[in-house]
Amino acid sequence: MIGVIGAGAFGTALAIALGSEGRPVTLWARQPDQAQALQTTRKNAAHLPQATLPDPVLVSSDLARLAPCRILLLAVPMQSLATFLHDNASNLPDAALIACCKGVDLATLQGATAIIRASQPQSTAGILTGPSFAADIASGLPTALTLAMDSPDSDRFQHQLSTASLRIYRTTDIVGAELGGAIKNIIAIAAGVVIGAGLGDSARAALITRGFAEMQRLALALGARAETLTGLSGLGDLILTCTSLQSRNLRYGIALGSGATFDPGVTVEGVATARAVARLAQTLAIDMPVTRMVADLIDRKLPLDQAVRSLMSRPLKQE
Repeated sequence: MIGVIGAGAFGTALAIALGSEGRPVTLWARQPDQAQALQTTRKNAAHLPQATLPDPVLVSSDLARLAPCRILLLAVPMQSLATFLHDNASNLPDAALIACCKGVDLATLQGATAIIRASQPQSTAGILTGPSFAADIASGLPTALTLAMDSPDSDRFQHQLSTASLRIYRTTDIVGAELGGAIKNIIAIAAGVVIGAGLGDSARAALITRGFAEMQRLALALGARAETLTGLSGLGDLILTCTSLQSRNLRYGIALGSGATFDPGVTVEGVATARAVARLAQTLAIDMPVTRMVADLIDRKLPLDQAVRSLMSRPLKQE
């Protein structure tokens, strides 16, 4: 049995995709009233109003219902992951814990798998990441993701999480998969700023390219493999997030660049990640001007026009 922790858009979509093929899935929702509504109506009206939970999906707010699960997909926000694991360390079953969030923890500057290992050292830790939107997964549209874990059972988990429309590739490069998924959100905010400021698609293309170079600099310095960064969890996710308005990070950046107000109730993982990665890059003395610009814009340390000028006035050099 597979458990999904977190009944937001992505957690619900994964439960739908896996349950649609008859696999028993337990979807855990934090609030009892939300769990009851999902179990009764089979609809997540707040996040995926057009999708329906298939019959094999059980929804509960009781962590004890996850006891039979051998895989737990942790579909909780990155900045909430450590707290969730700390508060529920004794209530989770002895299962593989696979994060489905993207980012770098602000408090520790670590990725999701390191946080899982610190809390649950006896469990197999991994991360499921790549170019995907919850609505596409829930609708059964073709989607490919990367499962990153260092385990001899990774091929078994790969097959258990794959469906006719959800194709899972596996890698042992956890660092590359994590940082690709994290940094692409920062670059998507920057791409949105470019569009919001009216600088055009050519400028966005240049920004994405330079942002990808930043992703490579940091990830390779921390031991990632180059092929991971040019794969689904790096370049693939970067392209999707920087070009589709389904991306919350892109929409946030557009609002930032145009001076519009963005709904504070919408989780934008790239905001905290920009701050965390900027600190990490400074610690490691790695040049990441796009990341620094995004962090400074978010914290209102830099006016928009000055941010744009700072990028355009970078020293001329060989590409």
